[in-house]
Amino acid sequence: MHFRIFLVSIAVLPAMLISCGESRHDNTLRIIHAGSLTVPVREAADSFEISRPGVRILTEAWGSKAGARRISDLNMPCDVFISADYKVIDNFLIPEHASWNISFAGNEMAIVYNSSSRYAGEINLDNWLEILQRDDVVYGRSDPDSDPCGIRSVFLVQLAGILYDDPEIPDKILSRHRNMIRPKETDLLALLETGALDYIFLYRSVAEQHGLEFIVLPDELNLRDPGLNDWYARARLEVRGTIPGETMIEKAEAMVYGITIPCNTDNPDLANDFVGYFLSESGGLAIMERNGQHSLIPSISETWEQIPGELRQYALPVAGYPKCN
Repeated sequence: MHFRIFLVSIAVLPAMLISCGESRHDNTLRIIHAGSLTVPVREAADSFEISRPGVRILTEAWGSKAGARRISDLNMPCDVFISADYKVIDNFLIPEHASWNISFAGNEMAIVYNSSSRYAGEINLDNWLEILQRDDVVYGRSDPDSDPCGIRSVFLVQLAGILYDDPEIPDKILSRHRNMIRPKETDLLALLETGALDYIFLYRSVAEQHGLEFIVLPDELNLRDPGLNDWYARARLEVRGTIPGETMIEKAEAMVYGITIPCNTDNPDLANDFVGYFLSESGGLAIMERNGQHSLIPSISETWEQIPGELRQYALPVAGYPKCN
């Protein structure tokens, strides 16, 4: 987990449950975000603070599911939640803990490595599966129960088995190096840097942000193209559900990031301002593009009617969910 305090330290405030729309006029903004968004969220926070003197921004990076559970299960104060998978907001937060969801950016999966990785000079699109199965190669991935990148890594491998007509591929890949599964994808970067890992199943944007090498996978595997959602849906996985002890089946689709303001926000006015900046072409979207993620704004939102009026321009309407209770 990454945790930063801007400008000055402050005392930890108790969690306060207030209704959506009520403002405390506090200059502190708390953001829980996906680990893969660490770099762009940091840049956006810095830029927003410059434009709003006196505003302090606290950020926490988690696997998106783990971050959502901090809100839903632990009642942690959060003013803005940004997920690497919009469905995490739908499944874990709406309607009890949030009332709307805006899909705003895409990404793609890649096989990531560095110059010191074993067979770095040899690996390519044609042989990456064979190299990952070599006895002296170690690779890592994140936890599907905590992190969307983890489940997308599994989907990628399942789709490879279908694409290359080899049903043994998923077991050959996923059964190895289970001790190298980590809570979120960015936890694996240090292991790659120290040589404990040779390869990571990782987002292309994170690889680009950290100057790493990567294999560009075909669209049939990289989960980038919404036009291939029928193909992607052939990959499915049973994962931990929203309630302890329960599970649910997730099916693959093109990766789409989502953002919301939780109902327990301490400062909805400031949160609205930040989200508006983060979704604007000259603000956060430009930062996202520089960091390797393409914009999906405006996108269809089934919660459009619940989105604050000033933010509706970033979404397209369909039938809505109920408001926060």
